[in-house]
Amino acid sequence: MSRTRMPALFLGHGSPMNVLEDNRYTRAWAQLGETLPRPKAIVVVSAHWFTRGTGVTAMEAPKTIHDFGGFPQALYDTHYPAPGSPALAQRLVELLSPVPVTLDTEAWGFDHGSWGVLIKMYPQADIPMVQLSIDSTKPPAWHLEMGRETGLAA
Repeated sequence: MSRTRMPALFLGHGSPMNVLEDNRYTRAWAQLGETLPRPKAIVVVSAHWFTRGTGVTAMEAPKTIHDFGGFPQALYDTHYPAPGSPALAQRLVELLSPVPVTLDTEAWGFDHGSWGVLIKMYPQADIPMVQLSIDSTKPPAWHLEMGRETGLAA
């Protein structure tokens, strides 16, 4: 079995309405999903989940979070039921050591910063994923360095 290192991607979701629309952005996300090797799992860092300290979703079936307001009901009716991965969350705890990481087993889920893009890339929602929080007590450079040191991001 070969091991392919997947690229780290930065994908801004733009308007939440992109979930319902077909445009050049959503087609580009779909094309990425078709052309990249299929990942075994996905780790998402969303700018919509700020915590004091570092957290990672660690539940089997994370909820779809609709963290926006004033949009058509069809957007609130959209769900992205990708499975979570407690094992991957635990692996992140190990990889990020000595940084303390809180395993979130019920409070958060997948916010639209993650599922709003992934619903176009992997519409089947069948790839296990976890969401890693942004530590609001640390500067951006700290997060970048953490990614470099662990090999999670270039």
